[in-house]
Amino acid sequence: MAKCSAKNLLGEVDFLRIAASLKQEQKQKGTLGQFFTPAPVAELMAGMFGKLDLPEISLLDAGAGVGSLLAAFVANLCQKQRSLVNLHIVAYEIDPFLIGYLRQTLELCASQCRIARISLKYEIRNTDFLEDAVRLLRPSLFDRPDNLRFTHAILNPPYLKINAHSQVRALIRSLGLETSNLYTGFITATVQLLKSGGELVAISPRSFCNGPYFRDFRKMFLEMMALEEIHLFESRQEAFSGDRVLQETMIVHATKQQQKFDNVLISTSSSTDDDFFLSNSLAYTEIVHPDDSQQFIHIIPDTLSQQVIRQMTNFTCTLEDIGLTVSTGRVVDFRAKEYLCLMPDKNTVPLIYPLNFSRGYIEYPKVTRKHQALVNGEKTVSLLVPNENYVLTKRFSSKEEKKRVVAVVYDAKQIDCSWVGFENHLNYFHQDGKGLNLTLARGLAAYLNSSLVDAFFRLFNGHTQVNATDLRNLKYPSIMQLMSLGLKIGEYFPSQAEIDELVQAELPTMTNQSENNPLIIKSRIDEALQILIELGLPRAQLNERSALTILALVDLKPTDPWETAASPLMGITPIMEFMAQHYGKTYKPNTRETVRRQTVHQFLDAALIVANPDVPHRPVNSPKTVYQIEESALELLRTYGTSEWEKSIRTYLASVETLKKRYAQERELSRIPIVIEGELKTLSPGGQNILIEKIIKEFAERFTPGAKLIYVGDTDEKFAYFNEVILKNLGVTVDSHGKMPDVIIHHLKNDWLVLIEAVTSHGPINPKRKKELEVIFANVKIPLVMVTAFLSRKAMVEYLAEIAWETDV
Repeated sequence: MAKCSAKNLLGEVDFLRIAASLKQEQKQKGTLGQFFTPAPVAELMAGMFGKLDLPEISLLDAGAGVGSLLAAFVANLCQKQRSLVNLHIVAYEIDPFLIGYLRQTLELCASQCRIARISLKYEIRNTDFLEDAVRLLRPSLFDRPDNLRFTHAILNPPYLKINAHSQVRALIRSLGLETSNLYTGFITATVQLLKSGGELVAISPRSFCNGPYFRDFRKMFLEMMALEEIHLFESRQEAFSGDRVLQETMIVHATKQQQKFDNVLISTSSSTDDDFFLSNSLAYTEIVHPDDSQQFIHIIPDTLSQQVIRQMTNFTCTLEDIGLTVSTGRVVDFRAKEYLCLMPDKNTVPLIYPLNFSRGYIEYPKVTRKHQALVNGEKTVSLLVPNENYVLTKRFSSKEEKKRVVAVVYDAKQIDCSWVGFENHLNYFHQDGKGLNLTLARGLAAYLNSSLVDAFFRLFNGHTQVNATDLRNLKYPSIMQLMSLGLKIGEYFPSQAEIDELVQAELPTMTNQSENNPLIIKSRIDEALQILIELGLPRAQLNERSALTILALVDLKPTDPWETAASPLMGITPIMEFMAQHYGKTYKPNTRETVRRQTVHQFLDAALIVANPDVPHRPVNSPKTVYQIEESALELLRTYGTSEWEKSIRTYLASVETLKKRYAQERELSRIPIVIEGELKTLSPGGQNILIEKIIKEFAERFTPGAKLIYVGDTDEKFAYFNEVILKNLGVTVDSHGKMPDVIIHHLKNDWLVLIEAVTSHGPINPKRKKELEVIFANVKIPLVMVTAFLSRKAMVEYLAEIAWETDV
């Protein structure tokens, strides 16, 4: 077996993960509650451990799968370890199908440990982790030496609801916890198996952070463990996208000790592939309030979120204080099937669903598949409430819906009836079963619909549900304030911007014009995002990162009018500093490349900005590179929010193609010329293209004389040259240029196909890349020769450990 670096170990194991995932039935995964950890997540988790300088390390992986997490731990240990260490791994996996994959992973780990002079012993336990944990945790066993306990634990627990009368529930109960989900049971057992001072890194749903269902688990966990770091994935779909998991997911790093750390690091990213990390260090008492009997864990990702919380502390009333309560709709439609009617009739009452929500009020009836009426009789009377005024909210929001809290006024005057039914997907606010004053209802609905409440709610609610309990835990303005707000609402409910303005005007505790006002900041980011949408930017650039980048490039602070937009020269670091200083968004310094690759590059393609207008011949990958808003785009942005905007954007979009051509011509002048098959081609300036030029002019002529050049990649384009016919004749059909090597040459004399990777910052032919190339070129009948090219020996030294066997440099 070829030697591989720690980085290559992760690549090898991720291949095993993908192979196992493809073979394993989705149904089986669901039955076991098992979802494999992708390599980027595993690497992120392993990197959180702090105590890796111990002479003896014992690692527990309670649901190992194919071993992605423990492989990431080993890779991280091998990279950081500078002295001899003994490592003992215990890996639990109940699924016999995965044991072979897990054993392969641990053999790869053993090979890597031998290179790093780490003594590794491992044990695979093909048994139920909870059963074994209960056995190990019996007092009679733990009266013996401490060698059963672990210094480190890394965990992706199964996510599965468990029946109250099941054996699994009884096992977890014997550990001192009453819980309804398997993942909290796994974490509990793992924590109890840790030594004092041991470290845990676990990925799990965010749902345990709040709500009554997980209160006992939170109390147990926070009593035994000290939080160090929390990482939140903002997207519900991305962390385990291959397994269609829609939970909001987080990673927790904690140490087993009662003394809490002064500060906890909160980091956030949109997905596993996004290395653009928001970072915020907070006092432990801001994460878990000392006087909170519920022990909620508050995940506060940035200073903007801290401002939201401070604004909300101005509201001190509970629902009980203002004489209101909230309940869940009584009509569960599938249980009342025989009493449902599609449309209202003589002996029916209205049945209100979320689909009846319309512009702040109720639209009834609606022509829809959902039944709009319920038979009024002895069997249904308990499901009804008097036809009076209420505030209704949706209990469920769709996966990535803009608003989490959606409220409307049910105005009794709009429907002629004595009773009404609210379907179970709704919550309704009432006064001891009776309706509300209409003005109060309008004020309450406006408050609940405000951006402030929505932002606050999202901070502490990790699922798509808005339960009655969540609404009871919220704090409210006084009755007088709600009435005052309600007086400003008429028969037509205001727009979101108007609601936010009214909330600011009528609730005097709000800060109105400060740059730190979270509503003003959010509104400005939303405006920038709307501009990018109207400019037709690709979906991947329609995000907060891109909105903040454009605001930085026009030097526009939250309270500045758009007409004052400017055009400073800015590099990536100043752009990120602007985001932190004026918008409260502090990102990790090592995420600069993400801004350049995933936002700035696309802005350049759209001719929205220009690169290096001060020194046009400066390479685009120079550390001195600066960007500037394009002149016509600047003039356009200055009209946003005015009557001129619609006309201006139509004119701009009509002329933007001409702009793109102009800037393309300017870039063309500074490109690198190469001759292929007697024809002049050009490569974009700088970066690895300087090396590609040397490969074509020096390497090819010296080592493959008379050869035929088939393919040349380009850092700025998909490819500079591509002879598809020759490649097809050799047996290669290319679907994606992104996976191609940088240069392909057919060495006619030896009849070899030479695949060359040009390395100036990353990307040598390591074992993972070698396998990828072997798959792409599997149908080629002639020998493959794989070459990694460097500009100098000094550049090569950094990558020697990674380069695959049976390849050339």
